[in-house]
Amino acid sequence: QVQLVESGGGLVQAGGSLRLSCAASGSILSINDMGWYRQAPGKQRELVASITSGDTTNYADSVKGRFTISRDNAKNTVYLQMNSLKLEDTAVYYCKVDGRRLWTRGSFSSWGQGTQVTVSS
Repeated sequence: QVQLVESGGGLVQAGGSLRLSCAASGSILSINDMGWYRQAPGKQRELVASITSGDTTNYADSVKGRFTISRDNAKNTVYLQMNSLKLEDTAVYYCKVDGRRLWTRGSFSSWGQGTQVTVSS
């Protein structure tokens, strides 16, 4: 069983910063891709940033230059540093981890529980 625990969300004023963390635990053999998604009320969930096992990163155009995704493989953790936050960044942020399970070596794709990020004026 693979579980993801997110932390770091909260209320911040426009222009401020937050750092989200997502730690994976359980029967994990390896982790491939990790990513952050967000979903605002009434909107579809969208990819914010992703990072591969080789540290190749990809960002949505709306967050380029402001957000940075990184990973700590020793801790099975992915981070999202969010700077210069805007009102439109307000959403529930979800992490996603793709990898392989121990023993069976079968693939898994797990989602975090979501953490609320609210940006105020």
